[in-house]
Amino acid sequence: MAKAKDRLYEAYPYVARALQDEEVRENVKSAIAAGREVYSELLGGRRPSAMAARVATDEEIQDNLRSAIDDLKKAANRVQGKEDHTARNAILLLTGIVLGLLFNPFTGPKTREWLSGKVLGDGESDIPPAGSGDGGSGAIPG
Repeated sequence: MAKAKDRLYEAYPYVARALQDEEVRENVKSAIAAGREVYSELLGGRRPSAMAARVATDEEIQDNLRSAIDDLKKAANRVQGKEDHTARNAILLLTGIVLGLLFNPFTGPKTREWLSGKVLGDGESDIPPAGSGDGGSGAIPG
């Protein structure tokens, strides 16, 4: 017969990961310490409205709250096995912007022409200014 602890770990793998992962424990400890610091600063016989006003105006308390929240988020993400996707998201955003520029009906043809000139090196280096009167031939006066 399996021990209760083993059954708990099997039923809830997050519990096992949370209890066995040193980084998760450190993040939770740090969040608790930051929370205690905020709590001790807010206490002192103040009314709830006075405490709320202090939280809204005191930068140090706000920093401690942010720290506690960040530590708890890191611990939760680590327990859930989530990874940081910042680089992937930045690449996807940049790709979307580039595709938007290349396939925009107003700027796309000129942008693609300029880009192919830069990449393929066909000698054309600049896009003529709009309304230059050259009939769209692409030739640079000079």
